[in-house]
Amino acid sequence: MIYEKMSAKGGSASGGKIAIYSDNFFPEMSGISDSIIALSKELSRRGHRVNFYVPRYSKKNFRISKLKPEELDLGENIKIFRLPSISYPATPTKQGRIVFPVLSSYRHLKKFDPDVIYTQDFFFAGIEALMAAKLLKKPLLGTNHTPISEFLKYAPVRWNWLEKMILKYVSWYYNKCLWISAPSQPILDEMKKFGLKRKSRAISNPIYVSDYKPANDKARGELKKKFGFSENTVLYTGRLADEKNIDVIIRAIALAKKKIPSITFAVTGHGNAEIKLKKLTEKLGLEKNVLFLGYVETSVFVKIYQASDIFAVMSTAETQCISMMQAMATGIPVIGANSWGLPEYINSENGYLIEPGDHKTLAKKITFLLENPEERKRLGQGGLKFVQKFGITNIADQWEKIFEKYSNKH
Repeated sequence: MIYEKMSAKGGSASGGKIAIYSDNFFPEMSGISDSIIALSKELSRRGHRVNFYVPRYSKKNFRISKLKPEELDLGENIKIFRLPSISYPATPTKQGRIVFPVLSSYRHLKKFDPDVIYTQDFFFAGIEALMAAKLLKKPLLGTNHTPISEFLKYAPVRWNWLEKMILKYVSWYYNKCLWISAPSQPILDEMKKFGLKRKSRAISNPIYVSDYKPANDKARGELKKKFGFSENTVLYTGRLADEKNIDVIIRAIALAKKKIPSITFAVTGHGNAEIKLKKLTEKLGLEKNVLFLGYVETSVFVKIYQASDIFAVMSTAETQCISMMQAMATGIPVIGANSWGLPEYINSENGYLIEPGDHKTLAKKITFLLENPEERKRLGQGGLKFVQKFGITNIADQWEKIFEKYSNKH
């Protein structure tokens, strides 16, 4: 058997070899990058070898994330091969890259001789993965993280025929894989409408649950002082992009402020919507209530969650929302838009669902939770319990079985 189970102490006598292709990777702010890095580290711990085939980023891309232009060190079992690419600053983080699918990875991949190739995207690096799999006769597996129809709404020009063609292309691409997944069922359902025939299943992205522990009251109070948060703090973390609809939360904060003058809205991350959001904040007179914290280091990131009271996300393009799951792991209630994958992860035991764009109802829910600590506690504990099954160990178990099943050496 190629994929032996790890021993009780970790590691294995023999592990599999997985090649992962992605258009999003370190240092770009990306949930895709975070999830595949987390998965690779756990697989590596179990004795598997992982090679990444990802874009080459510029020094400017590193500076945007306040990082030194150094390669990521993920351990001896994980190697990173950078693909030739050019800048695509139109992405929300302004860090996007377009990979040239010219088989620059072919020799490196052939020498690695993977048991499976695992693709995360249907363009650029994904095309390279498809061509490499065909030439080397390797099994190709895929995950679609992107609700492409939602992003097409933000295109400068919208043509129905073009949108349908792109949606059909996405299904065509994933039909070239032996098996595919998505973080939530709605993406798979949309793909089936446009021709997806392959076997598929929704699998959550992995969460490092143990990294996001709740803080006790004393620690929470100290962290609030450190960050300048009030006793009533709402949090959003992630990219500052149009489809994230952060403006809806800001408008809700303006309404909630009428009942709770001290309310704070903390926002981390960066993106092309930042200037518009800051202007809206000024227009609504919320300069002292809304804190734009920008990019923060991981160690600080965890503490920001612990210093907050509610997590809100009104994005209409979420297949899961890792940052929301991290909030659950910290024991705080969540409020999210009733759109795409969020309803699969938000329920009456951990938070509230709000119709997209409804800032008035959002304001009412925020106010209610801030005025009712027992309900916050109940939902926070429900989220903490719920998120455990999406921990890195459970998700890696599922992928180990899938990689083993489709390995051409099994």
